[in-house]
Amino acid sequence: MNIHEHQAKAVLKAFGAPVADGVAIFSADEAGAAADKLPGPLWVVKSQIHAGGRGKGKFKELPSDAKGGVRLAFSRDEVIAHAKDMLGNTLVTHQTGPAGKQVNRLYIEDGADIETELYLSLLVNRDTGRVAFVVSTEGGMDIEAVAEETPEKILTINIDPETGVTSGDAGKIADALELKGAAREDMLSLAPILYRAFTEKDMSLLEVNPLIVMKDGHLRVLDAKVSFDGNALFRHDDIRALRDLTEEDEKEIEASKYDLAYVALDGNIGCMVNGAGLAMATMDIIKLYGAEPANFLDVGGGASKEKVTHAFKIITADKNVKGILVNIFGGIMRCDVIAEGVVAAVKEVGLKVPLVVRLEGTNVDLGKKILNESGLDITSADDLDDAAQKIVKAVQG
Repeated sequence: MNIHEHQAKAVLKAFGAPVADGVAIFSADEAGAAADKLPGPLWVVKSQIHAGGRGKGKFKELPSDAKGGVRLAFSRDEVIAHAKDMLGNTLVTHQTGPAGKQVNRLYIEDGADIETELYLSLLVNRDTGRVAFVVSTEGGMDIEAVAEETPEKILTINIDPETGVTSGDAGKIADALELKGAAREDMLSLAPILYRAFTEKDMSLLEVNPLIVMKDGHLRVLDAKVSFDGNALFRHDDIRALRDLTEEDEKEIEASKYDLAYVALDGNIGCMVNGAGLAMATMDIIKLYGAEPANFLDVGGGASKEKVTHAFKIITADKNVKGILVNIFGGIMRCDVIAEGVVAAVKEVGLKVPLVVRLEGTNVDLGKKILNESGLDITSADDLDDAAQKIVKAVQG
């Protein structure tokens, strides 16, 4: 689960991280009062969407030369003008795709005197199975670009879970970021704070870009992006309360109600599969034969007839879907349950696009019998290769 920048900063501030004062607003009428709560004379007006690249983004409804989604304001009136300009409009960044995201809230923040911009993040290093700090002196830039062009400028410091962040670890981080004086002392305190926030709140990503050294020599978290492990949210009612459904795909929201692993994609072949690995293989083979998957959907190993029915409804609700591939290998999941769910869903919502079903495993003969005797226009497939070719051919005519 993702949260907004202002929410992330509030979480980090509660752990003791240095962040600027700021006020979140939801209408332009609140902009003036928000500015009055901050000292000025510099304010930063930030669009709050779940995407990076806001500063370089462009608003669909504004002239092409208009400022981006993060703007400086040097007066109260300018704060209000920016708020009126940005709220309710659609911001397009390199992470939103061409559709962009509507800006429904802003964060008015106290300005900072920036001396140096740095990059710092925490994530789980899959190579070591440990939480790691990833740091670079190249802050304020896309870390992907830094990794591609100057990978030697990105350093990783793995943390032993038995000790947490030691003074030695914090020193390595400070050295990697070339910190001196007060900034170095700040890092010796900040590194353990960020690690504790990451582990105690079950984060999957904590990215500070940029982490700044101010002209007074001290560190400040200038931007913060935080994602949480969805499987651990049951432990954190305070974090779940931060969820912004307007930032999520409606189909993904609906899928989460039934514990379905669903991710919307840009293709036109809907997929319903059991098991994440098989789902990835199914999407790969669809691409191999020249088409694009419309989604990743894993119904899980123990799905019920009702769960399968809901999954099918979510797929058919996507207007981009021109064909559906159901690919089930029955282990714990029984093929007859899948067949019953598919038949129930088709009878309830109708079938307006080609449907190919590949079943294998537990009760496969019974599952095929249910489909064959349903009277529905369902194409059976013998294996995954056969299924992919059939659905791609059906969609492409």
